[in-house]
Order: sequence, then structure tokens, then C-alpha cells
Amino acid sequence: MARATDDHELAQLVARRVTGEPLAWITGRAPFCGLDIVVDPGVYVPRWQSESLARRAGDLLPTTGAAVDLCTGSGAIARFLATARPDARVVGTELDPVACDCAARNGVDVRSGHLFDPLPAELAGAVDVVVGVVPYVPTGAFHLLPRDVLAFEPRAALDGGRDGSAVVAEVVADSLRWLRPGGWLLLEVGGDQIGPVRQLFTATGFDRVSVLTDGDGDPRAVEGRLGRRASDGPGAGSGQASSR
Repeated sequence: MARATDDHELAQLVARRVTGEPLAWITGRAPFCGLDIVVDPGVYVPRWQSESLARRAGDLLPTTGAAVDLCTGSGAIARFLATARPDARVVGTELDPVACDCAARNGVDVRSGHLFDPLPAELAGAVDVVVGVVPYVPTGAFHLLPRDVLAFEPRAALDGGRDGSAVVAEVVADSLRWLRPGGWLLLEVGGDQIGPVRQLFTATGFDRVSVLTDGDGDPRAVEGRLGRRASDGPGAGSGQASSR
């Protein structure tokens, strides 16, 4: 009887996978930077291509610093940062309630809301690292995505507006209030968006702007350090810098 039950459950799992349902939703887990991440159905599945972004953010985060992971989803990046820097403060933000619950199950200090909105006021001007895999797929390019992604994964986690830059531009502008002078912003973007996003970083007051590549050597993200002049703008620098 147990064998028949096991065979039936296996057949159900295989049937789900054949439809294109993400394997992580079926097993409830996904590997990320050597960690075992809980991934509930309906939650954006963390990609291995984002691991270099997470590791770079961990390298830049001071031992007792503060980091924010925007659009944290399952909380994979935030969980990695908290594991790599256990004495640092790591906060994730997420708009989707299902993803918020999932991130909390992964041990993330997750705040529900849009981008920076739910962050506590004491973090203003005090964050060392802001990192995010925010939506950056152009609305008109959705037909180019794999069939299973289109069929199953949450559109809100992917859709970056007409040219894919709407949320990215909002994050770059609003990060000035939250980063300390010399703090870092790291954002995953599409390969054809690298040039414009680098220019956006520079125009906003970031220096040491550079491109991060993934494990295949493909351009995957843009990083930049907040210059002091940019951080002196309205609303910025209202908090205390994190201890080093």
C-alpha cells in the first residue's frame, strides 16, 4: 500500500513538472549560494545567475553594517547576506504577501511594502548596501521569456514597464535617502540595459560604477558607490552611519 501511495505521489509530481511548473515549487526548495531556500508556490524562484550579485553584496557589507534587499521574494539574497555577515543587520522588503511569508520562513527580517517604503526610519542615511533583483523585463519583451516562466512565475516580479527601467530608475533615485555616504547600490538588470543603467548611476551621483558578471561571464548587474555630494541631497544623510 505504501509503495502504491509513493508511486501515485511521484506520478503527480511528474505531471506537475511536465506542465512546466517550476521544480522549486514542486519540491518546495531551491539551492542558492550553498543554502537550501524554501520556495513556496507562487513565489519567484531565485536564479543561480543572481548568486554573483549576492556574493558581491556580501563582500561589500561590513561585519556590523546594514543591508537592504529590495523585492526580496523568497528572501534568498537576504538569507545569504545574514549568513555571510551574522552580526550585520539585514532587512528585506517585499510587496507580495505570499512571498513575504516565504521569506519569513527562510529566517529573513522582511517588511511588507513597496521598495523602500516599509523600512524603519532609523535606517535612513545608515545603509551600507542596497541590493535588489527588481522587475526589469520590458513589458513588450514578455513573449521572449520561456514558456514556463510566462505560465507560472509572478508577472509583478518581472515586469519593469515599457523599457524595463521604471522600477530600476525609482530605486536609484530613492536610494539616495537610505544609503550612507560611500554606501553601495547593486541592481540586477538585463544585458542590453547595462549601458543606460550605468549612465543613470553616474548621473545620480554614484562613482566606481561597474558591471558584475554571472557564472557564465555574462553581464548581470550594475554596482556603484554613493558619492558624498549626492548623499548631501534633500532627505539624505538623516541617520547615523553603520558601525564599521
